[in-house]
Amino acid sequence: MKIHIVVPITSDSFNDLIAQEARSFLGDEPEIEVSCLPYGPASIESFYDEIVAGPAIVAETMRAASSGADAVFITCFGDPAVPAARELVDIPVVGGFEPAVATALNLGERFSVVTVLENVVPMISGLAARMGIRDRMASIEVIDTPVLELHDHDALLDSLFEASCRAVDRGTDVLVLGCTGMLGVASALQARMEAERVRIPVVDPTGASLGMILAMHSMGLKPSRRTYMPPPDKERTSTG
Repeated sequence: MKIHIVVPITSDSFNDLIAQEARSFLGDEPEIEVSCLPYGPASIESFYDEIVAGPAIVAETMRAASSGADAVFITCFGDPAVPAARELVDIPVVGGFEPAVATALNLGERFSVVTVLENVVPMISGLAARMGIRDRMASIEVIDTPVLELHDHDALLDSLFEASCRAVDRGTDVLVLGCTGMLGVASALQARMEAERVRIPVVDPTGASLGMILAMHSMGLKPSRRTYMPPPDKERTSTG
């Protein structure tokens, strides 16, 4: 099996870290390929960023499928361009949100998302509404740290712990990391919560997404053509 990971930003500076993170969940198999975007935003932290990144994300997904990928993971919690990509390829395509939330809903009654900035709160709230699970979302907590500044592991863990404690106070049962750039902190946060506050699951969106891909592949599942129909044949112009 070959999994292609699309990093929906223009820099390749995270590619190796993301490949290492994926290997921590997948082991030596399956084959992993990682690519970033030839054009688009430096990070996705708004609806506008999502729109700007969309064409390149879809193009990378199509390239991966034509090069023999069995599935594509668009590594962003906002699921950018995921529905569009599913219309154009015959392999599983997932982002970070749907798999992470589906996992959380199997671990407790109510979940909270701990994310980066206030800018992305409406995006996450909209995704929850689309899935019909807003009544099971206890809260969306913000650590006020841009995606490109998540590299300080200790500072990130401290911020996540404070936000997670707020989520517990608001009645959450499960924590979901609301950015796939929060690399390598889920287990440490879970351990710290258990030691200092309460035992509570912490869902890493990368692990949840890759796990879902493996499950879909093992069951031979692909996107439904009742939902993700190929786009009508017509002329389209692009500046990308």
